[in-house]
Amino acid sequence: MCSCQQHSTTTSAVTPAPGRAISFRVEDMACGHCGGAIKQAVESKVPGTCVSADPGSKLVSVQGSTDVAAIRSAITSAGYTPGEELVA
Repeated sequence: MCSCQQHSTTTSAVTPAPGRAISFRVEDMACGHCGGAIKQAVESKVPGTCVSADPGSKLVSVQGSTDVAAIRSAITSAGYTPGEELVA
């Protein structure tokens, strides 16, 4: 995890629509390094995914998988905290 910012969490849960990107708010993603670490973690642990991580908006969008638990786990293993609520 990057030391640029403190972790924060949100709670709630939604199931993604098939064929659409799954987007999470990751409040502790503070810079491009953070975004790159998240992208690498998800793409290596959830095969077939394409990840866009934008530190400015704090959004991580994942295409190619609907396995929310696996994506959350990959983000967490990289040292970041994915929000519980999916972003529409």
